[in-house]
Amino acid sequence: MVFRKLMAAFGAGVEVDTVLATSTVRPGETLSGQVNFVGGGSDYSVEGIFIDFTAVVEVESGDSEYNANYSFLRQQVAGPFHLTAGARHSAPFQIPVPWETPISAIGGHPLRGMKLGVKTELALAGALDKGDLDPLFVTPLPIQEHLIMALDRQGFRFSKADLERGTLQGSRMPFFQEIEYYAGPQWSRHFNALELTFITNPHSMDVILEADKRGGFMSSSHDTYNRFTVPLNGNLGAAEQALNNGLHQMAQRRGWF
Repeated sequence: MVFRKLMAAFGAGVEVDTVLATSTVRPGETLSGQVNFVGGGSDYSVEGIFIDFTAVVEVESGDSEYNANYSFLRQQVAGPFHLTAGARHSAPFQIPVPWETPISAIGGHPLRGMKLGVKTELALAGALDKGDLDPLFVTPLPIQEHLIMALDRQGFRFSKADLERGTLQGSRMPFFQEIEYYAGPQWSRHFNALELTFITNPHSMDVILEADKRGGFMSSSHDTYNRFTVPLNGNLGAAEQALNNGLHQMAQRRGWF
């Protein structure tokens, strides 16, 4: 269970407690919980209580980088209503987790570099009070986990993960996730590093591979890409074979004499 108290920032003294049924979900599942709130010393007109899915995204601006909070889902769970002084109310909620929600935990461990969670927002008297970010641990879908483990079996070593601003083809999100690896022994003569991105919908998933390819005779290092689509509930062995094919295609050396 996750429990947090939010005090309204504009002196109303309204207390809001959000309890999630679980802090671990998968994309496409439903996040359930309950918002409990207690009125302050006076009566207030509450315009709404909202649950906001928020991610910390890396933004590039010129030669600099900075982190910004991006909301990718906002759902009203209560209001508008009249909250009398000292009154207690509760509002249960069920929120579908977007299929493209980035992964933030693997094997029960938080994914280094990821900051993802939910905020409870209270709209009162024309002002909006946002609470702190409560971590939400989004674990991989079975097909995602299988491909991640396949890279691990081939010796790729996890480096970090982050979210970058931008919308990729086939995506509706204002950012995309890159899971970064050091190349494994089998691939180190071809790649310096590998980045893995998933774009998921209810039926299928696009897998995007980006490798920092080592330079060769009369050529410099450069990035190379591969993108393929697999059914979301398809054969795991076929998905792993598509991954291997993508790696081999990127590893091919061209332009050598």
